Amino acid sequence: MKSKATKVIIKEIRFGPNTDDHDYEFKRKHAEKFLKDGAKLKAYVFFKGRSIIYKDQGEILLLKLATDLEELGKVEQMPKLEGKRMIMFIAPKKK
Repeated sequence: MKSKATKVIIKEIRFGPNTDDHDYEFKRKHAEKFLKDGAKLKAYVFFKGRSIIYKDQGEILLLKLATDLEELGKVEQMPKLEGKRMIMFIAPKKK
């Protein structure tokens, strides 16, 4: 039974609240690769110091990522603030 159990691989991608367009595109391409390989994706925005005032920018960034990866995966958990991190999970779509 144990040998037939599938291992769930979780890959993480970290953003800052003020991530630039080029950096976003670079990380989005990595996220696409992870989802194509069948791994779950944990995308989060990390707020350092006083950058917590940009909560709305962080949420917009994660929702933009979710819409860009819509054809490859579905959102398991919408962006949620936990301490200094805003976390979102995306699971790959079944083939």
